[in-house]
Amino acid sequence: MTHGFSRHRRTRTSVAVFSAFEADLIRSLAGQLVELLRNENAAPQAEDELERMLDFSGPTAEPEDPVLARLFPTAYPEDEEAAGEFRRFTEGTLRDGKAAAAAAVIDSLEAAGLRDVDPDDDTQPTEVEVELDTAAARTWLRSLTDMRLAIGTRLEIRDGDEGDWEDLPDDDPRRPVHDIYSWLGFLQETLVDSISR
Repeated sequence: MTHGFSRHRRTRTSVAVFSAFEADLIRSLAGQLVELLRNENAAPQAEDELERMLDFSGPTAEPEDPVLARLFPTAYPEDEEAAGEFRRFTEGTLRDGKAAAAAAVIDSLEAAGLRDVDPDDDTQPTEVEVELDTAAARTWLRSLTDMRLAIGTRLEIRDGDEGDWEDLPDDDPRRPVHDIYSWLGFLQETLVDSISR
């Protein structure tokens, strides 16, 4: 398992060495996030030319998917009309930004040498070293946060119930997913630490 991110002394970049499996897992999670965010049902067509030009054609209702509802919470829970207008003017841009961040994670992993897994290819790298400048590290941090929120929402993790999750038996099917959730948290912590040094 990776030791997380660290600050490179000479280049001042954030560096992590992932096993090929870990890098492929991150790529898969980022790809799933992009797919969820780019769901065509969530982005209605603009009603007029000005809306299309200004990109103010976002949805007005809270997303049905719990992950999307968590990623795009209602801004004004006490005022449905104001919440809908706020969502209409902001959600499209926010979705695009989150999808672009997840795509950038995929791009940086592939630029670092990650390829599609082929069990018959013995030339594939066993490790993938990712080196991120500050801007790329912040992009990764945003995307790791979104991935972790998505997993936490699917698992229905709540504040204060971490002990229950740590006590899950090894044969519980939620255990490996929670382990990924915890690992992403570890990556977030080490990435924040490497940026702030």
